[in-house]
Amino acid sequence: MNTEQTQEMDEKTMAIISYITIIGWIIAYVQLSKNKSQLALFHIRQSLFLMLCAFGVCIVQLLVAFIPYLGHIISISLGLVLLGFLVLWVFALISAVNGEEKPLPIFGNKAQDLFKGIR
Repeated sequence: MNTEQTQEMDEKTMAIISYITIIGWIIAYVQLSKNKSQLALFHIRQSLFLMLCAFGVCIVQLLVAFIPYLGHIISISLGLVLLGFLVLWVFALISAVNGEEKPLPIFGNKAQDLFKGIR
């Protein structure tokens, strides 16, 4: 392999790792400081946005679960939202595997703007 192929593989690897749990995100973020990569940076921002949104929905779901009747309905609805985040996660992971900078539907550009401080 030549240097360009190795560089590309490292970028794709960092992008893929950023989607695998918070520990993977931290590893990719630390590696980004050593090896600046636009592809990895893009996917680090996307995955952070997905993780924070899913975590927020989980917290709200937990809180409303204690409300009798209505809380259970809201909790089930939020569970469906989490299922939607899973679909977005798969979409983003496929994009990272292919080495593409495809923003997430609906939220992708917002994630890039929101976390533009990550460099």
